[in-house]
Amino acid sequence: MMTTMTIDARATALTRARYQRLSPFYDFMEEMMEFRYDPWRRKLWSLVAASKVLEVGVGTGKNMPHYPNGIQMTGIDLTPGMLDVARRRTEKLRATVDLRLGDAQSLEFPDSSFDAAVATFVFCSVPDPILGLRELARVVKPNGKIFLLEHVRSANEVIGKLMDALNPLVVRMMGANINRRTVENVEKAGLKIESVEDLGLGGVFKLIVARVR
Repeated sequence: MMTTMTIDARATALTRARYQRLSPFYDFMEEMMEFRYDPWRRKLWSLVAASKVLEVGVGTGKNMPHYPNGIQMTGIDLTPGMLDVARRRTEKLRATVDLRLGDAQSLEFPDSSFDAAVATFVFCSVPDPILGLRELARVVKPNGKIFLLEHVRSANEVIGKLMDALNPLVVRMMGANINRRTVENVEKAGLKIESVEDLGLGGVFKLIVARVR
């Protein structure tokens, strides 16, 4: 029996405020890291074979150049400022994306609304990641896939403990937790893991493919 989980309104509001503050210069802050991330984004989207796809945490729209042709895309984000940048990106790319303000922990879509869902570097910031992952499982059709690109706590205990120690500072500055155990969280959310690929930095970056049961 699944335990009922409630949203922490204070933590969610704090997360929104952090990313709202960062939104005007967020792309500039991550410009150097995108040289590493962009090929991983391309790799993830090459795996997405579905007609109706939800991107949770669309942010400023960094994944948009990699959206496959011929799919119906919906993107949500917690932060109005991020969506403002994303909308400008759709105009520049002439992309058709249904962009909406929304919370991964409480998606405003009926059950089984999408064939697949994608999130890249998102579940490090969702206040309750298991609740958010359960919401993805709810809105994706049975046997549909969920694709995640995430950074996680290192399996090396020395590095992992260092990440734990630094995490409060990083969260205050950037909004993202650097010590999330996202693979384990995917399993706790009731999803079936199909594959986990280590992408770099000693397994800290992972490409996770899961299926809705």
